[in-house]
Amino acid sequence: MPELELLTNAEMARADNLAAAGGIATLTLMENAGRAVADAAEAMMRTRGTVTVLCGPGNNGGDGFVAARILKQRGYGVRVYLLGNRSQLKGDAAEMASRWDGTVEPLGLGQASFTGTQLIIDALLGAGLSRAPDGTAAAVIDEANASGVPILAVDVPSGLDGTTGTAAGPVITAQRTITFFRCKPGHVLHPGRRLCGAVYVADIGIPRSVLDEIGVKTSSNLPELWRDALPSLSIDDHKYKRGHAVAVSGPVGHTGAVRLAARAALRMGAGLVTIATPPDALIINATHVTAIMLLPFTGPLGLAEIFADHRKNAVLIGPGRGVGAQTQTEAATLLATGAAVVLDADALTSFAGQADLLAELVRAKPDRPVVLTPHEGEFARLFADFTGSKLERARLAAARIGAVVVLKGADTVVAAPDGTASINANAPPSLATAGSGDVLAGFVTGLLAQGVPAFEAASAAVWMHGAAATAFGPGLIAEDLPDLLPRVLAQLG
Repeated sequence: MPELELLTNAEMARADNLAAAGGIATLTLMENAGRAVADAAEAMMRTRGTVTVLCGPGNNGGDGFVAARILKQRGYGVRVYLLGNRSQLKGDAAEMASRWDGTVEPLGLGQASFTGTQLIIDALLGAGLSRAPDGTAAAVIDEANASGVPILAVDVPSGLDGTTGTAAGPVITAQRTITFFRCKPGHVLHPGRRLCGAVYVADIGIPRSVLDEIGVKTSSNLPELWRDALPSLSIDDHKYKRGHAVAVSGPVGHTGAVRLAARAALRMGAGLVTIATPPDALIINATHVTAIMLLPFTGPLGLAEIFADHRKNAVLIGPGRGVGAQTQTEAATLLATGAAVVLDADALTSFAGQADLLAELVRAKPDRPVVLTPHEGEFARLFADFTGSKLERARLAAARIGAVVVLKGADTVVAAPDGTASINANAPPSLATAGSGDVLAGFVTGLLAQGVPAFEAASAAVWMHGAAATAFGPGLIAEDLPDLLPRVLAQLG
């Protein structure tokens, strides 16, 4: 099972230092890492052929020298290339290079030969790269990618930033990546996830206790993160104890999205779900729902009257509602109630360029849960000034607004105002279909109605959304997702 925590480059360096301070020799850690690389390489080889190891001048290269030595001892043909001068190696890398009893060919001209090689081990640059590869390093990366030979990357593919998952220049495209102790955000954020191939984590002897001292705030979005926060049913439950979710409908011709969301909230376990509908859309909504109730409203005051019943404790606005001042005013009205609020789609775009206004409305009731669920386009309209990795931008947005932000995509990031974040990796490509985002917003709303905290509700909804889509397979449409949820919930126990 994958480990929960994701460590940035700086946090991983600190984990190494803490392990060393606790009495674990850094040479031992490097030996264990190199052995794990050799094991991974052997698993990729069908025969005892030739392995080409590309070593860099740092500790990543030291891991490569260890792997080369062990593979040679196991009977593999091994060619070692070094980026830079062997005499300039330092510390543990220099020691491991001295233990290699074969030849070391220089990469001075970027002319590594991959003829006859069954596998390339990329131990060139590692996760701590501070700039784009250039010169010889760039040429070697291009040659390795063009060779057609499978590549095993050590820690991260050379050229990839392990913290952001981005590449500023040439980058190795690996079939597999072997990393140590814990994954990094760059292993699960795109394009890093694609460039890494299958990622394996090796235990190299760093004790888990170092995580407490580091205070890691980034996690893979796995059930272990939020399972304990999910509602559990009791024999004396009734529907009002399970919460009453409300979803605000759009006008005639724009009602389908809200019905998708409302059904999703009901399937997620909300005891009651009501669609708040404009009078002109009442009949069309009524012809499509059964267990979901309907309440007509007119304007912001009409919405406020609905929430005079304080049992209505969670509300979604945005899907199909329309973009403009009216939707902004309605969102502001809902944010003034005591209900948990999910802002999606048109509700977010109605605040385009007005993030500070939205923050003021959210922070007026700081104890009330609020979740924003933008895709990249909606995010850019709301936070046009934010740059950086997806993880960085989601964190900035959550801190600015004072709400949980779900920045959607194949690598959805959920971020809380305190910097806690999860990165999701189970979403299949079939979720790129109309209405799937509306279902996700409904999932979040359904969990909020049951009292699940905002960060856990958003992270759980995102994971279940991906799991439901995976359970269906090809041909998925958004209408399928709510009815797949019981299977996912049953598997979660």
